Amino acid sequence: MIFRQFVDDDLGCASYLIGCADGGTAVVVDPAYRIEHYLAEAEKRGVRVVRVLETHTHADHVSGHGRLALEHAVPISVHSAAGATFPHDPLADGDEIALGEVTIRVLHTPGHRPEHCAFAVIDGSRAPEPWLVLTGDSLFVGDAARPDLAVEARDGAEDLVHSLRRLRELADGVEIYPGHVAGSLCGAGMSSKASSTIGFERRFNHALTKPDLESFVSDVAGSLPPRPPTIDRVIAEGGVVLDVRSPDEFAAGHVPGALNVPVGGSSFATKAGFVLPLERPIVLHGSVDEVDAAAVGLRAVGFLELAGFLTDVPATERMEPVGLDEVERRLATGEIDLVDVREADERDRGYIPGSRHIPYRLARQAAENGLAGGKPVVTICESGARAAVAASVMAAAGIDARPVLHGGVHDWRGETVAFRRCG
Repeated sequence: MIFRQFVDDDLGCASYLIGCADGGTAVVVDPAYRIEHYLAEAEKRGVRVVRVLETHTHADHVSGHGRLALEHAVPISVHSAAGATFPHDPLADGDEIALGEVTIRVLHTPGHRPEHCAFAVIDGSRAPEPWLVLTGDSLFVGDAARPDLAVEARDGAEDLVHSLRRLRELADGVEIYPGHVAGSLCGAGMSSKASSTIGFERRFNHALTKPDLESFVSDVAGSLPPRPPTIDRVIAEGGVVLDVRSPDEFAAGHVPGALNVPVGGSSFATKAGFVLPLERPIVLHGSVDEVDAAAVGLRAVGFLELAGFLTDVPATERMEPVGLDEVERRLATGEIDLVDVREADERDRGYIPGSRHIPYRLARQAAENGLAGGKPVVTICESGARAAVAASVMAAAGIDARPVLHGGVHDWRGETVAFRRCG
């Protein structure tokens, strides 16, 4: 059996090449938009990609199945519940795809989406039972999928619990290879570890240890990360400069009105997807290497038409960072509006009294709706990364905004307030 996992560290997405050397054929599961590495690996292993298998339709990245179909005549398979309008062969529970000695068995596992399927992989040269299972966005290492992207959270969670019970019945030694690792928006508590086993997850994954349906539904549906933004179009009207350099470089000088999402930071594509306006073409600003990396990341989340790039242009606008000492002094005198741009669960663990809460991903909407008060805004997070993003978005909308770049809420020497969860 040929088996290769590919992980996009920026998006936290995993995809797979599975095949049989003797049969000379392989499939790609959940391909990213950049398909070249699958084709290169297949050529290296001496196999031909004959099909694309999708566990489900994806909300957090653009699939490469279209490129494989159009450029290489590779057919696509996805469960009929997806309602796919592109040419495809529908999958059904119990279907089997034969690749020489390797058999891929379809397990319909709705919950994350109605069409979601897992794929149990059998190497007939070793045993007649599954060796591993690709769980897609149903079961992760250390967590389970979010159930609210296609249906109401409770309805999705009820389907998901039954799907997880089905996966839980597989043998202890069956290896788990998920569709996501830490960094994805599809689950809050998943591990950065790229694989596990059914036996280990059965013992230690909270999603598989809930005593009853109601406790599972309450837990899974009650604490969800933000939904990813719509990512499937860019309308060519006007333009926005996305500065992908470091926050310090951006603060020292940037193109007026530019947004700053450093490509060298974590989750670049996810952050950019939240703050970029879909209706405007994108011009990248950074070094040649930074621009190249940013273009790859943006294409993965659906920003396919980039208007161009800038590497050496007059940067006439500055953004002076704010130190914590200045924040403390000016907050005490009521001179500033301190905006905490972390997520709700982070803020609950401790926040600065007098600050208001606007997650960085909502900065554009907040700026467009107007920030009441008219005071200068100072943004703060844990380390400065998200504060820089939020401040750039607000400043581009005409708000007097500056970030705390070096430090954050946990470095605050004064009083903080925290919430204690009940139950």
